[in-house]
Amino acid sequence: MEDLVIRDADVVDGSGGPSYRADVVLDGGRIVSIVKEAAAAGCQRPRAVRELDAEGLVLSPGFIDMHAHSDLALLRDPDHSAKAAQGVTLEVLGQDGLSYAPVDDRTREEVRRAITGWNGYGDDLDLDWRSVGEYLDRLDRGIAVNAAYLVPQGTVRALAVGWEDRAATPQELDRMRQLVAEGMEQGAVGLSSGLTYTPGMYAPDAELTGLCRVVASYGGYFCPHHRSYGAGALEAYAEMVALAREAGCPLHLAHATMNFGVNEGRAPELLDLLDRALDAGADITLDTYPYTPGCTTLAALLPSWASEGGPEEILARLTDPAATARIRQDLEVTGSDGCHGVPVEWETIEVSGVTDPALGHLVGRTVRQVAGLRGEAPWETARRLLVEDRLGTTVLQHVGHEDNVRTIMRHRTHTGGSDGILRGDKPHPRSYGTFPRYLGHYVRELGVLSLEECVAHLTSRPAARLRLPDRGLVREGHRADLVLFDPETVAPGATFAEPRTLPTGIPYVLVDGRFVIEDGKRTDVLAGRAVRRTPV
Repeated sequence: MEDLVIRDADVVDGSGGPSYRADVVLDGGRIVSIVKEAAAAGCQRPRAVRELDAEGLVLSPGFIDMHAHSDLALLRDPDHSAKAAQGVTLEVLGQDGLSYAPVDDRTREEVRRAITGWNGYGDDLDLDWRSVGEYLDRLDRGIAVNAAYLVPQGTVRALAVGWEDRAATPQELDRMRQLVAEGMEQGAVGLSSGLTYTPGMYAPDAELTGLCRVVASYGGYFCPHHRSYGAGALEAYAEMVALAREAGCPLHLAHATMNFGVNEGRAPELLDLLDRALDAGADITLDTYPYTPGCTTLAALLPSWASEGGPEEILARLTDPAATARIRQDLEVTGSDGCHGVPVEWETIEVSGVTDPALGHLVGRTVRQVAGLRGEAPWETARRLLVEDRLGTTVLQHVGHEDNVRTIMRHRTHTGGSDGILRGDKPHPRSYGTFPRYLGHYVRELGVLSLEECVAHLTSRPAARLRLPDRGLVREGHRADLVLFDPETVAPGATFAEPRTLPTGIPYVLVDGRFVIEDGKRTDVLAGRAVRRTPV
């Protein structure tokens, strides 16, 4: 007998087509039979070792988080309910050009310091890998949900060039291309970049184009966090579209937002740019999270010149009077490139997490509020916090626009991504709430998307971008990565006040045909594995 039959489910299969009622039979981690209600009339219904009554529940493919920062969290926290409880069965890691492979002993420590605010320092883990393949092998020991990996361009540049703002030599360019090729051969699905983060931001377009050509030759895609989401947003999007076209590489735009006051109401301009490129034959997709605030590290707001050389050089500049005066001018008057060319508004910068527990009382307050309590200028508060927390501070940046969020999520190439940073005392609620918020708020409450459309955005579209032929749809022969949710009650529990609250209305989640969420509770199953690139 088969392992499991899910009986009387309302199947929303990920294709975007209408739902149907069916019994779905699983065995050996795959969907082996789908018996629709009409076909079952007068026939013996399928049987299995176990039956699950799904009356009143929607059965859909598991959700794919196209932009995740769980690179260490998957290893640190086997429970990983932050994602599993949302119905996520696959996360894409290695985002924004900075992650933990490929590295050597030097860059491993530099990267750990640079993205402590994203993942913690990692001193509670044995980071015993160096290559992309070794990292994926580590994931294969067993994780809560599946994970794919992007080669991080900033990490590659740090390994081949360093953290300096300079052109790469021909030998260094060859080394970067080799590192990207090795990562793709070892199973990466593409290349990410963080073009407002050091050292990735120091790469000119020609360098990025060369790396993207390597990625395209392996059937991968380019996923840039591009050079501006603020004053130069449209130009930055156009730059990535042109670069990908020149390289012949598919393009996936990470957290495709239009933020800050300069971009209010301008989402249609972005979509027009993308539609013209798509109509001309470009291969473009994008992801967004369904919230207005962003989340990053406080250090990321600094101008690029102040970040050159890596974390220790940054800290040295933050204690040098001449350098700090120049940084302040760039941040508050000129508009730092780290803050997307827009002068920082300290009342929009909320401390969401700190590395030093002694600074925990600042979490939940804006930089301007803390400055008022201390009786000092906001810049001095930010500078002191950066130094005292050794650059580990994460912040929420309240600069988004709801009309832009809704407009972009309707686009024909849209997918969902949480951009979830799981560290900190008060993380962004998107880390725990992105997928149920799409289904509850934007589908059921607002009707921005139909249920069938939304499920397709979260399942089959990302699976197609990742070139996964047996995921993203409820189909016979496909992998049994599935979620059962109540369309009338599904909702995020996470709020800005209580960001770690789990969602409601998602009682069952299966990875590889095994329950990771059962009756609304996390089991001890670790069925997730590394999902490697499908060879061309």
